[in-house]
Amino acid sequence: MKNIVKRPTQKDVAEKAGVSRSTVSYVLNDMVDQKIPISAETRQRVLNVMTALGYEPDSRAQSLRSGNTKTFGVLFPDMKNPYHVEMITGIGDEAQAAGYSLHLSQSFDNPENENQSFRELVKHQVDGFILLSSFELLPAKTLKHIHKSGRPIVAITSTGSEFDHVLNGYGEGARGLMLHLIELGHHRIGFVYGVSRDTLGYDRLNVYYDVLKQHSIPVDDQLIQRCGYTLEDGYQATRQLLSRPDRPTALLVINDYLAFSVIRAAADMGLHVPDDISVASFDNILLGNYTVPRMTTVSTFPEQNGRDAVHLLLNRIANPDQPRKVIASGSQVLIRESTGPVPTSNERSTDFRSASGSA
Repeated sequence: MKNIVKRPTQKDVAEKAGVSRSTVSYVLNDMVDQKIPISAETRQRVLNVMTALGYEPDSRAQSLRSGNTKTFGVLFPDMKNPYHVEMITGIGDEAQAAGYSLHLSQSFDNPENENQSFRELVKHQVDGFILLSSFELLPAKTLKHIHKSGRPIVAITSTGSEFDHVLNGYGEGARGLMLHLIELGHHRIGFVYGVSRDTLGYDRLNVYYDVLKQHSIPVDDQLIQRCGYTLEDGYQATRQLLSRPDRPTALLVINDYLAFSVIRAAADMGLHVPDDISVASFDNILLGNYTVPRMTTVSTFPEQNGRDAVHLLLNRIANPDQPRKVIASGSQVLIRESTGPVPTSNERSTDFRSASGSA
C-alpha cells in the first residue's frame, strides 16, 4: 500500500517557524498588498519554512477571502478559424504575464449557444470578461444578464460597443482590397459572404457596395454569394459563382479560412489563381502565407487585439469608474500572389469551357 504524503498546512508552517497561524496568513497576504506590518526577519523566516516544507497556498481559499480569482472569462465563436486562435493566444500571453489564467467558453457562432455560454461563464468565479463573438447581436435578456453580472467586460468588435473595446479595422481593410482589385482592372468582383448571420459581415459588405458606386461600377447582387461559414459552404458558393457564363474575374472572400475552399473550388473547375480568377480575403492567418499561391489579405492584428483587450480589462478593474476606453487596431493590406490583372476575353472564354467541363 502506497504511503499518502500529507500536504503541508499553514499550521505546519507556523509551528516550524515559531509563529502564530495568523502571522503566516499575514505574510501570505502581505505578498500582494503590503498592508500588514511584519518585521523583515519574521517574514523571511516564514518564507524559508514555506520553501523547506513545500507549502503552497490554497488559491481557492485566497480567492474567496480577497474576492480576486486571477481568472478572466473569454467567450469566442469557435476554434476552427485560426484567426480566433491567434486572438486567444494574444489574450493568454498577456493575461499570463499579468498573473491571470483564462476560462474559455465556445459559442459555435450560434445565438442560443452564445447566450448559454455566457450564462455559464457568469457562474464561474472570474474577475472580468473578454467577448470575441458578436455579443452585440445577443438577445436583450442576455445583455441584461451581462450587466447584472457586475463584472467588467471588454469586447473585440468591428461595430463598436457600450463596453470598453478593441475596434478592428475590417472596414478600411476592405476598402484597400477593393481599390487594389479595381486598379488591376477588375470590375466584376464577386463576394463569397460566408457568415453565420448576415450582419456579421456588414463592415465589409457595405464598403464593397460603396467602392463600386464610387467608381461607377454597376452593382450586381447576383455576384454576392451568401453562404454558411464552413469550408464546404465556401466551396459550394464558389462553384456557383464560377459556373455563371458571366462569372466574376475576382472574388472577395469574408475571411482567409473560407478562401482556402475558394481556391480549391477554382482549381477543381480547371481555373488557376490568379491567372483566371483573383482571390482576396481577410485576417492574414499564418497559413495564408504558405498556400499556393500566397494569399492577398488584410491583417487587423488579431494577436495584438487580444493583448489590447487584456490591457483594457486590467485598466477597468483598477479604475472601475473611468470613462469608456476604445483602442482602434487599424489594418494592413498585404498584396501577395493570389491577385493579378484581369484576364483578357479570350482567356476567360477558354477557361470557362474548361471549368464547365470539370464541374
